[in-house]
Amino acid sequence: MSAQPPVVAVVGPTGTGKSALGVELARALGGEVVNADAMQLYRGMDIGTAKIPPAERHGVAHHLLDVLDVTEEASVADFQRAARATIAGIRARGAVPVLVGGSGLYVRAALDVLELPGTDPRVRARLEQELAERGPGPLRERLRQVDPDSAARIRDDRRVVRALEVWELTGRPFTAFMPRREHLEPTVQIGLDTERTVLHDRLAARVEAMVAAGLEDEVRRLAARGLREGRTASRALGYGQFLDVVDGRASTAEAAGATVVATRQFARRQRTWFRADPRVRWLDPAEPGLLERALRLVADGPER
Repeated sequence: MSAQPPVVAVVGPTGTGKSALGVELARALGGEVVNADAMQLYRGMDIGTAKIPPAERHGVAHHLLDVLDVTEEASVADFQRAARATIAGIRARGAVPVLVGGSGLYVRAALDVLELPGTDPRVRARLEQELAERGPGPLRERLRQVDPDSAARIRDDRRVVRALEVWELTGRPFTAFMPRREHLEPTVQIGLDTERTVLHDRLAARVEAMVAAGLEDEVRRLAARGLREGRTASRALGYGQFLDVVDGRASTAEAAGATVVATRQFARRQRTWFRADPRVRWLDPAEPGLLERALRLVADGPER
């Protein structure tokens, strides 16, 4: 193991207790937490994103929380620059970076050798206008001609726009920028996951607690600040569903039920993403001694 401690990352499906373990690890290791949850970047999105309250951070410095307004679009490239600069700053202070979050591509952007293509608002706007006026068919056909591998993989219309934007800007296929499983520096990735029915029960209980804590009122406040216009923020779990309550299209009970379903689906996608990475070492948070087991993994160091 190198003299310098590895970066520690806590990843996995939502609702498994990543934020709490991140704080405990940071306290034990002399570390600082770096957020890698795309929706926790947003100011005011606290209840619905399960953002850890200041009182529960126990004095541990947290970075990259509350850095965007809900009208701003989150960018993986911007996050990569900010996360890497933050990790370097933590290192310079002699502390251990503890990256915590379940946004898979954001985690990879922070930790892995990954080149991210730039963006051009004018190109993006032109492609989006074409999508709105002509539908996805012509764009998909164009993508099949210039980048057949991406065309075969991509299902979402917005990602078709992004793939064409990348082609226009770089002349390279979108797939050329897919990340390799190669850490930028020594890293220990700890994954939290538990049995599916247990996680489903935890997620249902968490949504119920969010509703009781005032999720609807939070959404109302954010709607007045432009949540509906936010391309990224408005898609956050719970926020779109409770905008329907604010707009009179759904009851609170209906929105809560829809949020539970969407959250379970999201957790399944997160599990698939992180389970595909053989570098992640898995722990069940339902078993006793979670912190001690996690510290043993950190002490073992990165896999060789």
